[in-house]
Amino acid sequence: MEEKKKFKIYKIIMLVFLVAFITFLTTSILMYQYLTDKKIINKTTIIGTSENGEIDKTLEKYKKIIDKYYLGDVDEEKLKEGAVKGYIEGLGDPYTEYISKEDMEEYMENTKGNFVGIGIYMVKNSSTNKIQVLSPIKNTPAEKAGILAGDIIISVDGVEYSADEMSIASTRIKGKEGTNVKLEVLRGTETLNFDIKREGIKVNPVEGKIVENNIGYIEFSSFDEGTADEFKTKYKELESKGIKSLIIDLRNNGGGIVDEALKIADFILEKNSVILYEVDKNNNEKVKKSQNDPIINLPIIVLTNGNTASSSEILAGALKDLGKARIVGTKTYGKGVIQQVMTLGDGSGLKITTEKYLTPNRTEINKVGIEPDEKIELSSLLKNKISLEEKEDTQLQKAIEMLK
Repeated sequence: MEEKKKFKIYKIIMLVFLVAFITFLTTSILMYQYLTDKKIINKTTIIGTSENGEIDKTLEKYKKIIDKYYLGDVDEEKLKEGAVKGYIEGLGDPYTEYISKEDMEEYMENTKGNFVGIGIYMVKNSSTNKIQVLSPIKNTPAEKAGILAGDIIISVDGVEYSADEMSIASTRIKGKEGTNVKLEVLRGTETLNFDIKREGIKVNPVEGKIVENNIGYIEFSSFDEGTADEFKTKYKELESKGIKSLIIDLRNNGGGIVDEALKIADFILEKNSVILYEVDKNNNEKVKKSQNDPIINLPIIVLTNGNTASSSEILAGALKDLGKARIVGTKTYGKGVIQQVMTLGDGSGLKITTEKYLTPNRTEINKVGIEPDEKIELSSLLKNKISLEEKEDTQLQKAIEMLK
């Protein structure tokens, strides 16, 4: 009798979960911005119902088997979380992921452009199902410790994480300032261990200088809140010093807020020029155009490499297609999709791919990348270095040569 009562309770709980699960994507959604290709959408409430119960029936079968035979204790919350996580992973999209309630608050706190951590950009390596370092940020603990672009992160503080757990791993790497985090990484066939002290990280410094022949040079590592304004300020400083041309260095720039890339493009393109097309799953298009007359009317070269990703590719692609810049370096990463982060009613979250973008010539970027006008490879000894001396930087030297 007690066993039947227990089964009935479990069944009710599971059915409640299943109804919530089928409708959770469309109920009580609040959009936030996240690191790569972020967008902000106002809070929306939609009510929906499931049109078929195949998922419900399948899960109920397994639920009955577990209730009847499983020896250990059953944690309904963990079952629910595992079911949702597995459902999302089944999409096979490296950029769509479930974020638990426990991780969501910290996850959202770290999207403001400044955080405490070690200073790395990460991507999912689909071939190994591991987390890969896209690039360390200049002058951060990660760079100083010797972390390199291409390193595969095996574990954080002794806990292994797969590519599907990148958001969780990211929150574990970040933490309280002054504390240490231990990373085990794979570099080629060599396993390396790092013990790195966390610091406050500013992820969007815009740096500028004048190189030879009155050529201006601007470099920044991501598109975060305020990056476009910093770019404009830095350009005005260089302009006042009499620059005649400009190099924009987007190498190892992992992307960021789309609107910041659009603003920088607006400084360069003619008014009403198409910057990009955003296309959703129903092939609905949104056209993003420049809003103002350009403030930069100089010859421009953009430097790119395999770590130039997402919003960086939006800017590079628009300037290339519209004849406002030439690209020097190597092919870009190839991330041409946009994610939105949804905070759900139960406190958990979903980062989901909602749109792809195309360049003004309607060129696909995702999984393709942007080819440079002048392909220049760095030597194998320099490829993974973040800070290069001007004389050894063959890509920069080629850009200077072209602008002389």
